[in-house]
Amino acid sequence: MKKISIKGTGCYLPERIVPNSYFEKIVDTSDQWIISRTGIQERRMVLPGQALSDIALPACEKALEMAGLSACDLDLIVVGTSTPDMPTPSTGCFLQHRLGAKNAVAFDISAACPGFIYGLTIAQKFMQDGSHRHALVVGGEIISPRIDYQDRATCVLFGDGAGAVVLGHSNGDGEGEILSTEIHSDGSLWGLLNVPGGGSLHPPSKEMVEAGLHYIKMQGNEVFKHAVRFMSDAVRKVMEGCGITSRQVDWFIPHQANLRIMEAVAKQVEIPIEKVIITVHKYGNTSVATIPTALDEAFRSGQIQKGDLILTASFGAGFTWGAALFRM
Repeated sequence: MKKISIKGTGCYLPERIVPNSYFEKIVDTSDQWIISRTGIQERRMVLPGQALSDIALPACEKALEMAGLSACDLDLIVVGTSTPDMPTPSTGCFLQHRLGAKNAVAFDISAACPGFIYGLTIAQKFMQDGSHRHALVVGGEIISPRIDYQDRATCVLFGDGAGAVVLGHSNGDGEGEILSTEIHSDGSLWGLLNVPGGGSLHPPSKEMVEAGLHYIKMQGNEVFKHAVRFMSDAVRKVMEGCGITSRQVDWFIPHQANLRIMEAVAKQVEIPIEKVIITVHKYGNTSVATIPTALDEAFRSGQIQKGDLILTASFGAGFTWGAALFRM
């Protein structure tokens, strides 16, 4: 079984900045209230008419450039998203075409916020037998159209963004190597976090829109409790599987959903907050994009160095959750 490593990273965040003051004008909230409960100060949102492939494309191009590869070198494109360009075809196919990755098989996976970790796991399995040499794993989301701007509990949380990594076979020195991943799900808890409308259960219609079924529905307190427990469990499993202790981890990149969740998970798994990569204050919760965008930003800024041991964990609707451990 071949070992798989990360060869390049890339991200793109929309140019439009939406500060907390925007929400002060439309719902009963304040900048202080939002920051104290979420850690979010501002977020990025797309302009009207921008699709997921529009913001994922530059992230993919940056990752390919860092890896020193062309799109034709790709054998596989896996896109984690809950907000594709359209229900069909997949955003993966749109990216394959726009990149010119004519040799790659492409598809989307719907696993909510942990979709990037799911994508890493799937791509790794495809590549371990040597049948696929280079893969592009994308995590991207345009959540802003799914926000109910009259619901102060959820409207302040989310932003748009996309991140990507290029995977290849390890060169044997451990650089960039994916050491372990853990992915899990529990569909019995779906009612705590979902977007009920737009699928076959509640097809698109005037009545569906008027009922607000195309908006995110979340029971925040319940989600918080499950997120902390499941992410902490996944982190412990992935470390134990590799014989790694929290003291050996150089950087922890948790899902950037809420600063309080991130702090609680870090405390549970005994990782000091100084080792936690935090971007939620400036980008909000970009769902599946939070981990790859934070990884790329921290690596390009020099905060993360080559050879560092990176731990990631995420949790989202489904419920789905997972963790990954790798070297840069």
